[in-house]
Amino acid sequence: MPGSRGDNRSLFSRRQFILGSGVAAAGMVLYSGEIARHELDTVRQTIPIANLPAPFHDFRIVQLSDIHLDEFTEPFFLERVVKHINALKPDLVLLTGDFITRGSLTFLSSRHAAHRCAEILSTLTAPQVYAVLGNHDVAVDASLVIGALGSFRIPVLVNQHVPIERNDARLWLCGAEDPGTSHPDLDLTVPAKPDGPVILMAHEPDYADTVVEHPRGPLVDLMLAGHSHGGQIRLPFAGALILPPMGQKYVEGHFRFNQMQLYVNRGLGTVGLPFRLNCPPEVTVLTLQPA
Repeated sequence: MPGSRGDNRSLFSRRQFILGSGVAAAGMVLYSGEIARHELDTVRQTIPIANLPAPFHDFRIVQLSDIHLDEFTEPFFLERVVKHINALKPDLVLLTGDFITRGSLTFLSSRHAAHRCAEILSTLTAPQVYAVLGNHDVAVDASLVIGALGSFRIPVLVNQHVPIERNDARLWLCGAEDPGTSHPDLDLTVPAKPDGPVILMAHEPDYADTVVEHPRGPLVDLMLAGHSHGGQIRLPFAGALILPPMGQKYVEGHFRFNQMQLYVNRGLGTVGLPFRLNCPPEVTVLTLQPA
């Protein structure tokens, strides 16, 4: 019939396009779910701090955040990350929350996931390791996560501060209760008259605006946060598809305020879907230097 050859070509072209699109989509799912999700990025950031005591020059802190075991971070991946951190030989490791996932669909119970996560983290070889809770930890059971980490001698700071000492000098490490789900109290968290630099851990990065406005905000030199996952899935030109509450303004990386600096870690795990795209999981190496 007249025109049938052209119709067949058009139909074949449409089928080719649909088939090609399906293959491309499947490839993207495979890449973002199995490859990109495990492509660990080690980010090195120098942090200049005014009046940094000489014993803390070149002091190295590794930050790890948003592990989300076992949905969807597999134990083998966390074990690999811990070995990588140990090879970096940091002076201090700081864990900024979300060790497990609220509403996990995996077969592992929250109790088992919290215990397994803490067990793997206990193999960190840094001289000191401290943690704060994230919104998922609190939503599941704050006491469960604190107990699991504590059973492996990983202290969790909840509106508390502790000194980190070297020779006769010190800096103050502070940990706020999760700002997104709880009631952080900066009057308790930050010492009133610190005799050294102050580092604050708080899970949600947008809490930085509250910190800088607080009377003790000017005492904080550096705040460390996670929570946003850096957007987790970032499309070219469009950026992050979804950002959580209190993680929408300061999404990833280094920010400066008046006195305080903020660093937002992209996290290790994922939530919602086991995908990362243009947003690799992150281990951060922060090196303190005198300003």
